[in-house]
Amino acid sequence: MDPVPALEEPLKKVLGPATAKVMAEHLGLHTVGDLLHHYPRRYEERGQLTHLADLPMDEHVTVVAQVADARLHTFASSRAPRGKGQRLEVTITDGSGRLQLVFFGAGVHKPHKELLPGTRAMFAGKVSVFNRRLQLAHPAYELLRGDSEETVETWAGSLIPIYPATAKLESWKIGKALQTVLPGAQEAVDPLPESLRAGRGLVALPEALLKIHRPHTKADIEDARARLKWDEAFVLQVALARRRHADAHLPAVARRPRPDGLLAAFDDRLPFTLTEGQRKVSAEIFTGLATEHPMHRLLQGEVGSGKTMVALRAMLAVVDAGGQAAMLAPTEVLAQQHHRSVTEMMGELAEGGMLGGAEDATKVVLLTGSMGAAARRHALLDLATGEAGIVIGTHALIEDKVQFHDLGLVVVDEQHRFGVEQRDALRGKGKQPPHLLVMTATPIPRTVAMTVFGDLETSVLDQLPAGRSPIASHVVPAADKPHFLARAWERVREEVAKGHQAYVVCPRIGDEADDPKKPGGKKSAEDEAGKRPPLAVLDIAEQLARGPLRGLRVEVLHGRMQPDDKDAVMRRFAAGEADVLVATTVIEVGVNVPNATAMVIMDADRFGVSQLHQLRGRVGRGSAPGLCLLITEMPEASAARQRLNAVASTLDGFELSRIDLEQRREGDVLGQAQSGTRSSLRMLAVIDDEEIIAEAREEATRVVADDPELTRLPALRTALDALLDEEREQYLEKG
Repeated sequence: MDPVPALEEPLKKVLGPATAKVMAEHLGLHTVGDLLHHYPRRYEERGQLTHLADLPMDEHVTVVAQVADARLHTFASSRAPRGKGQRLEVTITDGSGRLQLVFFGAGVHKPHKELLPGTRAMFAGKVSVFNRRLQLAHPAYELLRGDSEETVETWAGSLIPIYPATAKLESWKIGKALQTVLPGAQEAVDPLPESLRAGRGLVALPEALLKIHRPHTKADIEDARARLKWDEAFVLQVALARRRHADAHLPAVARRPRPDGLLAAFDDRLPFTLTEGQRKVSAEIFTGLATEHPMHRLLQGEVGSGKTMVALRAMLAVVDAGGQAAMLAPTEVLAQQHHRSVTEMMGELAEGGMLGGAEDATKVVLLTGSMGAAARRHALLDLATGEAGIVIGTHALIEDKVQFHDLGLVVVDEQHRFGVEQRDALRGKGKQPPHLLVMTATPIPRTVAMTVFGDLETSVLDQLPAGRSPIASHVVPAADKPHFLARAWERVREEVAKGHQAYVVCPRIGDEADDPKKPGGKKSAEDEAGKRPPLAVLDIAEQLARGPLRGLRVEVLHGRMQPDDKDAVMRRFAAGEADVLVATTVIEVGVNVPNATAMVIMDADRFGVSQLHQLRGRVGRGSAPGLCLLITEMPEASAARQRLNAVASTLDGFELSRIDLEQRREGDVLGQAQSGTRSSLRMLAVIDDEEIIAEAREEATRVVADDPELTRLPALRTALDALLDEEREQYLEKG
């Protein structure tokens, strides 16, 4: 079916080049259809005020409020040395809280005349902190006079849509642009099969678009949302169902372990028993490996739940069956660590072809970009001849020169760090498509797994092996209570005195290449809010070694060190030859030093919830209890502090991933994984809409089984093409 011309119309023809340019660059909106699908984030009712009490820090917000008071101050500055500088401070209120607006210089005149006490308006700006109070510096605003014809017409009905906006384009300007393109909604082609739409009592698409942008009642909004959520869930699930359908028809070699082979020999030498969870998940994986189409399985496991053990047993099963297994790790540090722990766990079973190697043994080789030429040649030869049953490496495994004798299984560690192309290139090295096992220690709620990894079957390891210790986590408010920070360093010294070790994590390296640009000239609103660059490893390590941790052996680890140096530092730390490791998030995944019991995370508010949970999982890996201290200078009322309190309050990764998703804007949920550009989810909330996603998955599976090419559903095919622009199509193709 031809694209619908009205919706394909470029915005620059309809709105003019200047507005269209801002929409394209800042909101990713290019056509009339894109703009129609840019939905309001929420609605304000005339007479009902926004809650100023829960404004998020550093976000661009739109609020409706009333001016409580306005004061003009004069001051001396370098630009106005004679006390001629002017600053207008306006306090606005919504009954629940107050917020300060600030205007400087020539920018004070217009608001000074217009923002009189009692005036109601919409204000848009970025929330910052100044003197520990929330403020908006130089916000844009639109007065709500109520009697002006234009205002009444623009905000027809009593519900005012508030759109996701940017500093360059406020919500009310987006509203006016929508007024212009809304007639085009009549041309929207409905992707839902008629039977599905009627069966679920959903309104038609053109009606849903009109009601979402210009609702007259709250019921209009509910009707529109119910319909638009179904569109997003269903079209995405159809794409994933087609992917699963295609996979089910690919050929693969079934790989079954021998009853007396390598896997059995390995299990016999294990010094501990597997957890119930590890046995159950292994059984699911072995069933998948024994089928004649490629297994695609996602293995989710809490930090430290023993995923590597499960993956190793899967790799040994494939070697038993005559194939080879490759494990792809995101960093050299992690690849080296995996190689070390796998060879240690296997002992003489990893010494295939060597003197003293066991009869069933295979070779386990490491392949990274920084290896010397001779070692590399040797590893490549072992892979090509099949001598090496297991290879562990970084993206160096993907290069053209790397040839496998018979690749049967690809294990990808921490999938979210790999581009799709990289995974695809490795899978392309099998004579037939190899089986795929994707591991992640970032717990993913079921609905997100159905959405982001909808083409993978999911296994969950939620039991920790025996011998793991609890981790106590505390937020340390360094600005409010500096003596708490001093106590944090005392706690590190106490742990070291007991013979343990500690990590200190910083968001930045601190060499010239990663220093933020020095701001020149005029200070921005952020500078006014007293912001500083994130703390850096090199600075903090020096300060600690000279100050609170003087006399302890402090080492540094970050991503721009030479691989050999990184490995040497990790080896020294693992061997107990360093007391404190000051590092970036290069230690986030997979680093295993059971003797490390304390972790101090500097500027903890600069990390995401999942990342903090991952980092914390590096301690408490032995028999001694772990301690995690989250250092922050953010004020108590800020969203960042609430996020840190949530991390400190629970060790349940699934609970934290829900909190993380609830706090992020929904469009970020699929992030880069979904398309590499913007997320296709604008209305669907993957946490709250679990039921819709599950039902859409069932409907989609049924539709695709009946008509894989969607020949009888041309409108759905059109919607699918729009969702799967080329980049996303490739993403799903490559799985």
